Amino acid sequence: MVAMADETKIVISASRRTDIPAFYLAWFMDRIARGTFEVPNPYNRKVSVVPATPDKVHTIVFWSKDFGPFLKSGDGEKLLQDGFNLFFNFTLNSEVPLLEPRVPPLAARLRQLQDLSRRFDPQIIHWRFDPICFFRPENGDLQNNLAHFDKISEIAAQAGIKRCITSFVDLYAKVRSRIAQRPGMQFEDPRADRKIEILCQMEDRLRRKNIQLLLCCEKKLFDSLPPESTIGQSSCIPNDLLMAVYGGNLPLRKDAGQRLGQGCGCRVSSDIGSYRDHPCYHNCLFCYANPS
Repeated sequence: MVAMADETKIVISASRRTDIPAFYLAWFMDRIARGTFEVPNPYNRKVSVVPATPDKVHTIVFWSKDFGPFLKSGDGEKLLQDGFNLFFNFTLNSEVPLLEPRVPPLAARLRQLQDLSRRFDPQIIHWRFDPICFFRPENGDLQNNLAHFDKISEIAAQAGIKRCITSFVDLYAKVRSRIAQRPGMQFEDPRADRKIEILCQMEDRLRRKNIQLLLCCEKKLFDSLPPESTIGQSSCIPNDLLMAVYGGNLPLRKDAGQRLGQGCGCRVSSDIGSYRDHPCYHNCLFCYANPS
């Protein structure tokens, strides 16, 4: 059998390590113009070269909390004209400045979602409501970041979004160190049965809007869902969906570099960007990427 040309193509993830659409578009477009990305390994700093030309790249998957600069620049349309396929992971949470102090106001982010869906295709947009946080501010009562979930889901449904991805906050070492610098501030981890209750409530609300709820790296919770639940496991890099939308052939094996044991469903891709060289300026309290 003769191999099809698309079998050699890759998916670029831009990026789990920082927010490229918000802060590093000029760098990204410069590397696209040069035709390669030089990506340092976050552990040993060994540099890998990732191709960045349409004949080698099937789809670019953008991750962001602020698509404002991307939309204003028109770079998405330029990439489409150059022959790249696009996909978007838009993390859009409730407005809680303590947790996400430097993201745009919720109203602005909702307008971005509407604009993104108008200018591109809603089926290539994942809405990530992530992570769900329960926390106590300094000397405060227990709070969470679910307040604007219904408002966001309503706008997402009107925009044609069909998938919402969520998880509960993970207290990585960087997060614990960051919290330790805030006396009295703490995250709290609800019991598993309470988490299931919350997820089922979210599922019910989304079902009425024709949006499916998906879990990111929550295998234990997924395995404990009631049998009638329609909550699925997510794949934030969904090569099967990319092929369904754009055609071609991509590997469907899961990305061994991700948290497979926790239920990560991401398919293989090439993540670009650098924790060290491209710091994210959103300064989110729960972020696993930025230094503590």
